[in-house]
Amino acid sequence: MNVIEINNLTKSFGKFIAVNNISFNVKKGEIFGFLGPNGSGKSTTIKMICGVLEATKGSVKVLGYDTGKQNEQVKQNIGYMSQKFSLYEDLTVNENLDFYSGIYGLNKKDRDLRKKDIIKMAGLEGKERVLTKFLSGGWKQRLALGCALIHQPKLLVLDEPTAGVDPVSRRTFWNIIHELSRMGITVLVTTHYMDEAESCDELAFIFNGNIIAKGSPEELIRKEGVENLEDVFIKYVEKETNQNTKISVEKLKFAVKEEK
Repeated sequence: MNVIEINNLTKSFGKFIAVNNISFNVKKGEIFGFLGPNGSGKSTTIKMICGVLEATKGSVKVLGYDTGKQNEQVKQNIGYMSQKFSLYEDLTVNENLDFYSGIYGLNKKDRDLRKKDIIKMAGLEGKERVLTKFLSGGWKQRLALGCALIHQPKLLVLDEPTAGVDPVSRRTFWNIIHELSRMGITVLVTTHYMDEAESCDELAFIFNGNIIAKGSPEELIRKEGVENLEDVFIKYVEKETNQNTKISVEKLKFAVKEEK
């Protein structure tokens, strides 16, 4: 079963084509990595998937709902988390969870049960009454993830969720993602960390609004004949830009003072 079905999707802003006729599917329970340099069209695509941006051409279906025609049904089934921490820093952990519970119309009984599970999952026991602004970056991201999950969405969309987070917190965060996947929750994630991307089930690379490659991490590494996914990423960028990412030592001579 496909949770996301994208067919010939295009988004234009005037004469600028941000997303150019792309197609891909995401299966139920899959961790799908959506990769590409900044400005490549990732965020624009995600906004169309979430139903907050209308497509110029083509279609997006989420759990069978057309995002252009059944916007509210789509939003009720999606949990979204961005790279920029978007919760309320002057509210406590409990209060942030209560606030998002209210947005999704949860009754008190469901709210309290889900809060308990989320706090345990995120390792936030004992921090329920702590103001969010006093949490570390890693704890904040886990709280944001919990708020995105409070209404039990079937699809979780994560836009660079671990940007600026320390390695230990990143590892913990991804352990949670894999556990959610095993529970049947589908995850669409963007990241610039290739070690994270290598733990995804499937990947799609987008560049200048075009999908330039799709497949599992293992398939793409084998196809390009390189050692890791970072080399794959760099190879794609070099191919698309016709530029070598290596900096010549000759270009750095200006920075070195010659001894007399």
